Amino acid sequence: MLKLENLSVKVKDTDNLILDNLNLNINNSEVHVIMGPNGTGKSTLSKAIMGHYKFDVVSGNIIFNDEDITNLEVNERAKKGIFLCMQDPTVIEGVTNSEFLRTARSEITGEKVNLFKFIKDMESSMKDVGLDSSMLHRSLNSGFSGGEKKKNEVLQLKFLQPKFIILDELDSGLDVDSLRIACENINNYIKENPETSVLIITHYPRILEYIKPDYVHILMDGKIQKTGDYSLAEQIEKDGYKMIGIDA
Repeated sequence: MLKLENLSVKVKDTDNLILDNLNLNINNSEVHVIMGPNGTGKSTLSKAIMGHYKFDVVSGNIIFNDEDITNLEVNERAKKGIFLCMQDPTVIEGVTNSEFLRTARSEITGEKVNLFKFIKDMESSMKDVGLDSSMLHRSLNSGFSGGEKKKNEVLQLKFLQPKFIILDELDSGLDVDSLRIACENINNYIKENPETSVLIITHYPRILEYIKPDYVHILMDGKIQKTGDYSLAEQIEKDGYKMIGIDA
């Protein structure tokens, strides 16, 4: 589903190279995890895949379902089925959750969203993720707690129905119960859409107790330095990066 070929990425208008000839293949129905210390480029990777304006692809390619999307705009990537659950979701005053989700859904499908069905589906989905239905009519993420913002990202995921999901530190800002609820909703979505692939970016293996990975990758110095299964994440939690031969 996703192939990163010799991907090098820098901060826009600087010579600050963050990713350096990184390679990664993610097939349909696979869950991959990127781990690594702070400042190693994990969030940069997620933003590069999504086409964030603050980063430039210096060389290499981003291939999604056999199509080169390296130069596509963010909205074009979203329409193709890529969804980024952001580490720090944006607040947009004056645009309600309802308006945002209806517009985004209409843009993706090319069809007008039935208002009655939309409200009914949203109220049900908000109950699933543990959000009060009144938040549907509030400005996007305005006044939301950190946990509510993350739950709202999961709500968007459920409604926009992406093929490829990037979870950028979903566990940051969530208590144990909220993380469990968020992960249950993501797991249910994957079960209902079995071709979906997931890229999880995290510091800690706690989220992996809920969403089981097929592969765990360690990112250091702009490259993937080591790949393993869930046991690699457990080893890092127990012994740290130096014990597995990576100097963090």
